Amino acid sequence: MSKYVCSLCGYVYDPAEGDPDSGVAPGTAFEDLPADWTCPVCGASKADFEKM
Repeated sequence: MSKYVCSLCGYVYDPAEGDPDSGVAPGTAFEDLPADWTCPVCGASKADFEKM
């Protein structure tokens, strides 16, 4: 699974870690994140992320 970086703040979404604070379990691929998921650092939308 690929990592994705927020183009606004540089936060890296790592599927191996997920986003537990937002209820996203480890092992969740970026593509499988809910449509309304946002960057936990700056609030950017999924559209603002780029594949690393």
